[in-house]
Amino acid sequence: MPALLWVPATLMAAFAQVARNGLQASLTRTIGTLGATQVRFLFGLPFALAMLLLVRLALGEGAPHLVAPALRYALLGALAQIGATALMLMAMARQSFGVAYAYIKTEPILVALFGVVLLGDRLAPLAWAGVLIATAGILLVSVDPRAWRTLLADWRPMAIGIASGACFGLSAVAFRGAITALPDGGTLNRALTVAVIGLAIQSVLLGAWLLAFDRAAFTGSLRVWRESMSAGFLGAFATACWFTAFSLTAAANVRTLGLIEMPAAALASRRVSGKPFGRRQWTGMLLVMTGIALLITQAVD
Repeated sequence: MPALLWVPATLMAAFAQVARNGLQASLTRTIGTLGATQVRFLFGLPFALAMLLLVRLALGEGAPHLVAPALRYALLGALAQIGATALMLMAMARQSFGVAYAYIKTEPILVALFGVVLLGDRLAPLAWAGVLIATAGILLVSVDPRAWRTLLADWRPMAIGIASGACFGLSAVAFRGAITALPDGGTLNRALTVAVIGLAIQSVLLGAWLLAFDRAAFTGSLRVWRESMSAGFLGAFATACWFTAFSLTAAANVRTLGLIEMPAAALASRRVSGKPFGRRQWTGMLLVMTGIALLITQAVD
C-alpha cells in the first residue's frame, strides 16, 4: 500500500469529523453531553463492522490474531476517546465553536509527546517546527489576541478544551499502538479491526453507564435515531480513515495534517455568523498550511 496513502486518508477523516462534530453539537442541546457522546460509538459500531466485513471480503483476508498488547492499547484508546469526546462537547457548550476548537487543537503537540513516550515515534526537527507552527496558526485563527486576557480570566473552558485535546492525543497514540501491535493482516484489515474493537468497548462501557445513571440520555439518542444514524455513519467513516492513516505513519503526522479541519470549521462558523475573514484569520490559516507543508515534507523524507 503506498506510504503516502495516509495523506488522503487523513484529509477525508478531517472533513468527515467536522461534519460529525457539528451534528453532535446540535444533539447535545437535545439529549445532553453524554447522550451525544454515546451516539458516536453506539451508532457508529454497525457501520464500522460493515466496513470491516466488506474489506475482508474484498481482500480475501481473515481476522488478524488478537494479541494482548493490541487489546491493552485498544482499551486505553477507547477510554481516552470517551473522555475526550465528552470534554469536547462541554467545551463547545461553554465557548463558540471556533474558540473551543482552538483549545482542543493543541492536541498535535501532545500527540507528538505521547508518541515519543509510549511508542518511541520520532519526528525530525523540522517536523516538530511544523507541529508548533500549525498549532500557533490554529490559535491565531480562532482567538483574537486582544481577547486572550478575557479568555484566560475564564480558565475553565480553556482547561476543559486542553484536557480534551490531551485525551484525543492519548487515544490517537494508543490506537496506533493497537494497530501496529497486531502481528498479521493488511493495513485496512488491521485498522478497521481496531476500530471495531474500540467502538465495541466504548458502546458497552458508555451504554452501561447511561443505562445505570442517565437513562434519559440513552433513550433520547434512540428517539432522535435519524440524526444519530447520520452522526454514527460520519463517525465510523472518520474513524476508519484516521486508523488507516495511523497504521501508515506516526500519529503526530496524522493529527497535525488533520488540523486542515480547522479552516473548514472556521468556514462553517463564518457561514453561520456571516462575518468575513480578516487579516488575522487569513494569517492564521497561512501558518497552518505552512506547518502542514513542513510536516509532510519531513514525513515524505
